[in-house]
Amino acid sequence: MAKCKNFEILKLFVLFGALFFFMLSARAASSAQGVLQKRGQAIAQENCGRCHAIGVEGASKNPKSPPFRYLGRKYPLENLEEALGEGIVVGHEGEEMPEFRLNTAQIEALLAYLASIQKK
Repeated sequence: MAKCKNFEILKLFVLFGALFFFMLSARAASSAQGVLQKRGQAIAQENCGRCHAIGVEGASKNPKSPPFRYLGRKYPLENLEEALGEGIVVGHEGEEMPEFRLNTAQIEALLAYLASIQKK
C-alpha cells in the first residue's frame, strides 16, 4: 500500500514538473514573440510610417496608403515575404513608394508585427 501511495506522489510530482516546464516555455516563447513584434513595429515606423498608419488605429498620413492593420484583408501576409526581400517597388495611384530591401531577420520581425495588428 505504501509503495502505491509513493508511486502516486511520484506521478503527481512529475506531472507538476512537466506543467511548470511547459508554462515557463510558453512564457519564454511569448516574450520572444513580443520582442520580435517590437522590432517589426520599429522597422515599420522607420520604413513605412511616413505614409502608412502602422498601428492598430489611426489614419494613414497619405490617404492613398492603406493602413497596415488592414493589409491582411487584401493580401495574404506570407506573400509579402518575397517582395520585402527583393524590394517592394509600387506606388499608390501615381505616388512613388520608396524602394527598400529587408534582410531575413527584419522580414520575420515585420511580418510578426503585421500579423499581430490585423483587423478582420
